[in-house]
Amino acid sequence: MSDALLADLRDESEEVDRLVAGLRPDGWATPTPAPRWTVAHQIAHLAWTDDAALLAVTDADRFAAHVEEALKAPETFVDDGAEAGAAAPPQELLTRWRDGRERLLTALRTAPADARFPWYGPPMSAASMATARLMETWAHGQDIADALGVDRPPTFRLRHVAWIGVRARDYAYAVRGLTPPPEPFRVELTAPDGSLWAYGPEGAEQRITGPALDFCLLVTQRAHRADLAVRAEGADADRWLDIAQAFAGPAGPGRAPKDAS
Repeated sequence: MSDALLADLRDESEEVDRLVAGLRPDGWATPTPAPRWTVAHQIAHLAWTDDAALLAVTDADRFAAHVEEALKAPETFVDDGAEAGAAAPPQELLTRWRDGRERLLTALRTAPADARFPWYGPPMSAASMATARLMETWAHGQDIADALGVDRPPTFRLRHVAWIGVRARDYAYAVRGLTPPPEPFRVELTAPDGSLWAYGPEGAEQRITGPALDFCLLVTQRAHRADLAVRAEGADADRWLDIAQAFAGPAGPGRAPKDAS
């Protein structure tokens, strides 16, 4: 497990922590772009998912039982977990999230490099689990920042979000019952410093280009593609931009365009 990856996960969590640590109690009730979710719901979801990840890493049997329970209400179990956590006093919720994410970092740091852990989607290595947690922390942190009117400059930590977004291409098709294209795509993203992050073969006919921030907003479904400077060349690449998701679980509805009536 890369120390640099775990350091990035910790830094991403601490950035989101700073957004909420000084909020008054009524600030935790601020609505976010996610329907029916307040700032408290966003943090509760991160705490809930960190707890689930810790269970997957440390006790596969208990995690399997947890998934069986979740499958009894597949459309609501995520919201139910957020709702339960958001009902706690803000300081109690914040403490729960801080403690849980530290326990998860410790578990990931000591996990065998070749271990595979169960998840709601495909099993993951420790590195993939850490990357997924960073992706989700960034995405829910974006919802909180948008709700509070805070501008978050993009950082190099976005490379982890971009990577998992690219790697999850075929999953986005599978979760919708679709067959993914057989050929790989070329994805070229402009990093925060102007350098290029490139994935896939240079000669691929299907291509995605644009700012890394916009691509990350797209694959985490934090913005509609109509509001982003991500461009596709090729019909298959264009179709992918409509369904891309970096997260495990059912396909979400995404966000409406800003000019939608």
